[in-house]
Amino acid sequence: MNKSVLLISSAVLASTITGNAAARDNISIVGSSTVYPFATVVAERFGKTSDFNTPKIEATGSGGGLKLFCSGIGVQTPDITNSSRRIKASEHEMCKNNGVTDVVEVLIGYDGIAVANSVNAQQLDMGTKDLFLALAQKVPNPDGSESLVENPYQQWSEINPALPAIDIEVLGPPPTSGTRDAFAELAMEGGCSQFELIKNLDKALFKSTCHSMREDGAYIEAGENDNLIVQKLEANPDALGIFGFSFLEQNSDKVQSSIIDGSIADFDAIADGDYVISRPLYFYVKAQHVGTVPGIAEYLAEFTSEQAWGEDGYLADKGMIPLDDEERAAVGMAVKNLEPLELN
Repeated sequence: MNKSVLLISSAVLASTITGNAAARDNISIVGSSTVYPFATVVAERFGKTSDFNTPKIEATGSGGGLKLFCSGIGVQTPDITNSSRRIKASEHEMCKNNGVTDVVEVLIGYDGIAVANSVNAQQLDMGTKDLFLALAQKVPNPDGSESLVENPYQQWSEINPALPAIDIEVLGPPPTSGTRDAFAELAMEGGCSQFELIKNLDKALFKSTCHSMREDGAYIEAGENDNLIVQKLEANPDALGIFGFSFLEQNSDKVQSSIIDGSIADFDAIADGDYVISRPLYFYVKAQHVGTVPGIAEYLAEFTSEQAWGEDGYLADKGMIPLDDEERAAVGMAVKNLEPLELN
């Protein structure tokens, strides 16, 4: 592309974004309910300490946020989307197809996914294998034959006699949630890969078997509202809930982590990699909006400052597990330079 064409294209792009500039003078952020509390803390500080308006943040779920983010450019679309999983290749392709060609990936820290119940109930000690058998739509036939059957288990003790004889009832996130995606990949796959019958399936069938949750009422989709899950766990001590570690920590007077493969979801176990259901947290930035929607570059600088995401920063106080020094330096430099994402 020659220089004159490039300049014309840039002018058209700027016109598209700024045509309704008066309609929006704040940053628009959507996405993950897990990243939401961290982004909210940064946004509130940013609004109080800078000359820019406080960003508007909506919790739409990781998948829903990426769909909105990748829908195009212009003030009618979000500038940033939070995600509790990495963007998928298909989503990145959707972005490019809709003109969102310069996406900046920001890895902000790590989080654990807690399987929790009321502090007034027995703390459960189980493995990812037990979780898979409790929640999967299809499981190996209990009679020992080499076949998969609709999940027959009704109580935890039927799966593992060391677990209590109470009905399996787990409240968790919907398919649009990054927490659901990460739980399926880390916990469900971790459990189902322990069965040779499933481990030997072809890739597509393996993933389908491991990720498909039962639909008979034992697993209950609770939306993107983690507060609702905590309320239900308080009301029903036999139920369990699935949500991010930061939310567990904020409600430690009401709920407790189950022991999963020997570790509970706490700061040290997640930071050390001992807790098996842990994942990275991200947000994605539309670089094409930087310089046109006010404050995006400055918001990025605040989020990637040591006072925010550092080892002793205010996000760690909120339950985010910080990146190590080397990771923070590399990500911070990439963000400062607005380096576009390239997926291998």
